[in-house]
Amino acid sequence: MGELAGIDPGLHEAYRVCRELNERHGKTYFLATRLLPASKRAGVHALYGFARMVDDVVDVEVDSDRAAAAKVDAFEDRIRAAFGGAPLGRSRPDLVLGALVDTAARYDIPHSYFYAFLHSMRMDIPGTVMFRPRYRTMDELSEYMYGSAAVIGLQMLPILGTETDRDKAARPAAALGEAFQLTNFIRDMGEDLDRDRIYLPTDELKAFGVDEDLLRYCRTTGRNDARLERALAHLIAHTRSVYREADPGIDMLDRSVRPGMRTAFVLYRDILREVEDGGYRVLHQRARVSRRRRLAVAAPRLAEAGWTTFRTRAKTAKSVGQLSSGERTHSRRGTDRTGTPWSK
Repeated sequence: MGELAGIDPGLHEAYRVCRELNERHGKTYFLATRLLPASKRAGVHALYGFARMVDDVVDVEVDSDRAAAAKVDAFEDRIRAAFGGAPLGRSRPDLVLGALVDTAARYDIPHSYFYAFLHSMRMDIPGTVMFRPRYRTMDELSEYMYGSAAVIGLQMLPILGTETDRDKAARPAAALGEAFQLTNFIRDMGEDLDRDRIYLPTDELKAFGVDEDLLRYCRTTGRNDARLERALAHLIAHTRSVYREADPGIDMLDRSVRPGMRTAFVLYRDILREVEDGGYRVLHQRARVSRRRRLAVAAPRLAEAGWTTFRTRAKTAKSVGQLSSGERTHSRRGTDRTGTPWSK
């Protein structure tokens, strides 16, 4: 039975739907989930299914921002009712919610994390009271990142398991989500600008003489500017400090998941080096970690995790070959604003 062992058979279809959503849309998220022990994968699929379904509600099922906001409100009401024990049907959204409710109950995941995710989703929808296309300070950005990045790490923590007190591991887990997302913001600056979004704090950019006019000029002409390079160097240094805060948390995780998480940590952090080596040209090209580097980092850690059969090595090599390679999934929030490389 593998991934579904120990789960109520009545929920198997619900978890299969989440797995299918992950496999179809998650790409690297799905492949990287294979690095986890089988017993942990169903819960991860459920978390992905929830995030994917919310994105689809906003991006696919509506044709206006007002409708998107209304859909999110209605969906939150549905989620709260499901957590309160309301019966669920057999529609795909209800099946996903069934898997989510079960996962939250089995792993004691606070419901507030899911509501925080929806709050950050609203911050990306024009017309809502919470909408923000710009963030002036890092503190302002932190509100957005809590729901779209920090809580992703916090949701994952009970599923991954810890060998220390969970409360002690919470801050590093949240920091890891934030570090991944800040890396996204740096790497995807040009694509976000095309969507009229500037996630990197404008005060941080302004300190180096960078304003929106300069960003648009560089994006349009293909030229770079020394002021932008200095601003990005500063923001990369800040992001590396967040990675340092997250680093001790990996050794707090269950031993079986550490190799996969360490692989993701190192490879995603390497994107920052690729930005530097590429001359900070994030407005013109997408920084990618080379396949050779990905395999070099992953191979010893996968061996440590006990991935020894030929079939598993082949599938894992494919996963690693795509990890941090720059795949896109979520559209409204740009390049997957959730704080994990697994959803890339």
